[in-house]
Amino acid sequence: CDWSSDVCSSDLMTVQPLPLFADGLRLDADLHLPDEGDAGGTPPPVLIAASGYLGLKVLHPERFARALTPRGYAVLTFDYRGFGASEGERGRLAPQDWAEDVRAAVDRLGGCELVDPKRVGLLGWALGGGVVVAEASEDPRVRAVAAVNAIGDGARSTRNMHDDASWNRLLERIDTDRVRRATFGRSEITSPWDIVRLDLDERTSPYVLDELYKAPGYGSGVTLQSAELLLRFSPERLVSRLAGRPLLIVHGDRNQLHRPEEAQSLFDRAGEPKRLVYLEGAGHTEWMFDEHSTFHRLVEVLDEFFADALQVTPDVTATKG
Repeated sequence: CDWSSDVCSSDLMTVQPLPLFADGLRLDADLHLPDEGDAGGTPPPVLIAASGYLGLKVLHPERFARALTPRGYAVLTFDYRGFGASEGERGRLAPQDWAEDVRAAVDRLGGCELVDPKRVGLLGWALGGGVVVAEASEDPRVRAVAAVNAIGDGARSTRNMHDDASWNRLLERIDTDRVRRATFGRSEITSPWDIVRLDLDERTSPYVLDELYKAPGYGSGVTLQSAELLLRFSPERLVSRLAGRPLLIVHGDRNQLHRPEEAQSLFDRAGEPKRLVYLEGAGHTEWMFDEHSTFHRLVEVLDEFFADALQVTPDVTATKG
């Protein structure tokens, strides 16, 4: 498969560029299409795969595309603004902005004849799980939402990653940076791991270092303002607005990066219909390989959920008379 070409085909899917704009910024995006549509020629349902912290489309979004496209879904993957090949301020990691990026992706699909824009689902990983909840809370076009290893509240989840000393140091640096930004107009760039403490999670840290750093640009510095924006991000305050649309929450029951309480809090505040699934023995991300049994289990759960939630809606007007 020649990834430098405009269209890439495999035995199970076709990938084509589908760039989109959010707040005037060009986002690099690809649409993964199943090679065989429905027997009746109905365009496939489409999932927008939103990545997590420092997320790039070539990481987990494309992993989900490889797994779900053969099952009949189109999957849109993209780099958030400021990351990968997308335009935007480098180092600014703002989940509030990312929700707007996902909304722009929904807009873009509304004009794409290759998919069914009335059957749009959102699939978010980790921080992206909170992002898709936030976007869908204000976007009735989204039919269903799945959040995997998601955060419910940015301040709580980040605090749980730190010991007392590193947490207090981070808060002090955020306070100092507020003055810096107001005085000089720029936020200080810091290591992303000053905000997210990977070293306190013995399962996640090796996976990130061994696997995710293979992606060009992964692990670059972020602003301290990003830390402040993360602490102010609380999708659990918005999740009740999804009531009436299916919500699936899946979480590793041994996740020490985003602890299971994040999933439970989202679930408790959500309206029906909703489902919470814990992956037994799974941490945050160490099992995210195409052939890992836990990932296969996750894909089965996702397929079951979206197959039901994104069914073709009968045309009531066509059946009358």
